[in-house]
Amino acid sequence: SKSVAFLGGTVVLALMGMFLMPASIFRALAIGAIVVVIVAVFAAMTLVPAILSLLGDRIDWPRKRNYEAYAAEHAADDPHNLELVYKGFWGRITRAVMARPIIGVVTAVALLLLVAVPYLDINTGFAGVESMPSDSTVKQGFEILEEEGFAGRLAVVQFAVEGDEASAQAGIDTLRAALAAETVPDGDGTKPAFLTIPEENWARWNGDGDVALLDATLNMPTNDARAYEVIQDLRSDVVPAAFDGSGVEVYVTGETAFNQDFFDLATGYAPLVIAFVLGLSFLLLLLAFRSVVVSAKAIVMNLLSVGAAYGLLVLVFQKGVGNDLFGFQQTPTIEAWIPIFLFCVLFGLSMDYHVFLLSRIREHYDLTGNNTESVAVGLHSTAKIITGAALIMGAVFGGFAAGRLVMLQQMGFGLGVAVLLDATIVRSILVPSAMALLGDRNWYLPRWLHWLPDLRVEGTPVPVRTAAPASTAIDAPVGATAGE
Repeated sequence: SKSVAFLGGTVVLALMGMFLMPASIFRALAIGAIVVVIVAVFAAMTLVPAILSLLGDRIDWPRKRNYEAYAAEHAADDPHNLELVYKGFWGRITRAVMARPIIGVVTAVALLLLVAVPYLDINTGFAGVESMPSDSTVKQGFEILEEEGFAGRLAVVQFAVEGDEASAQAGIDTLRAALAAETVPDGDGTKPAFLTIPEENWARWNGDGDVALLDATLNMPTNDARAYEVIQDLRSDVVPAAFDGSGVEVYVTGETAFNQDFFDLATGYAPLVIAFVLGLSFLLLLLAFRSVVVSAKAIVMNLLSVGAAYGLLVLVFQKGVGNDLFGFQQTPTIEAWIPIFLFCVLFGLSMDYHVFLLSRIREHYDLTGNNTESVAVGLHSTAKIITGAALIMGAVFGGFAAGRLVMLQQMGFGLGVAVLLDATIVRSILVPSAMALLGDRNWYLPRWLHWLPDLRVEGTPVPVRTAAPASTAIDAPVGATAGE
């Protein structure tokens, strides 16, 4: 139960990073995901044990296993004998990884970095109507409006004017002239950025005459890159120049302006969220395993798996590599909310796998003091469970990716590939290879940190360590440090 609670807690804490984003979409996603995790943990600690107790051996139906015979057959098995560990598919994988840890580390890191490279070209935004399926009547109607030059009417640019009507009138006239002169690139030439603005009664004032609303219709789709450039130009140059010295406050709003503000918010707060999640994850691992090396290594490896997921997301959706194979639409942007959402969710899930694997390694290390043997036993004993869990989650996330909306496709694909990469390349190759290579240095904790509480997941370690019998001596892997 302690393991389940700890693993659930790591996911919840990672998801809490989204609360730092001052946007309702992130906080709503965080609340929904956290509630699901809490319910799952509660069920795992109460409902599942109760069901298992009621069903007993019937849980294996229709198969019937003879557990007593199995226990008698393996009673004499030596837990230090790696020949038993190296049996079967995962046993062979374990042997290969442990025999050449340098090759495992270099290959895994190089592959993950290579896959992450496309992330450097990421372009975040919102999928507009143009990204909807071709048979959508909404998209067909939008295309007709776009052909006739009226797509901008779907969401006009609005100017909220706060000030005295007499003081603002000169600025309003100047703004009208400036908007009429505003142009955007169009093929080999340019075209007006806005449709014609009426000469009279453009400003709609409230009864007190101190607040007005102005509407201007873009001459392009509101989700067009040129529309965002126009908004930035209006805010930085056009509006300040038009109302300079008038004492009037003017705010540029509307759908395009809202989207631009959301992009800026997501970009500005992303470092804070990332720092929060990384710092908290490092602290939890430090308390659970009492090792600076293990904690730092876990952060780096989680970043590699998340980076690889970002890279594949850009490669498939933005660059269109393999999108037809998966049945996805190619889009010019990745949904602006997806990178932070993926980071928090994937970091929580990655921590789950990592803690599960490291707990088994640490448990065996506390008993034997043999790092190489502990890594081999830990990898072999958790590989099937980790891979099985990843396949289940991959199938669930694949359900989102199978949808027809681009945002759901991107979310499902990003989560699915990240979990699969994390459970295979990272947890099954990179983690054990790096731990085998570092040897006893994995468990290094500076003396000045010995005061930290010991919150290890598997409980208080057995203080007695026994060396492996001479008959089952283990060859140190190539490149490993002495004293493993």
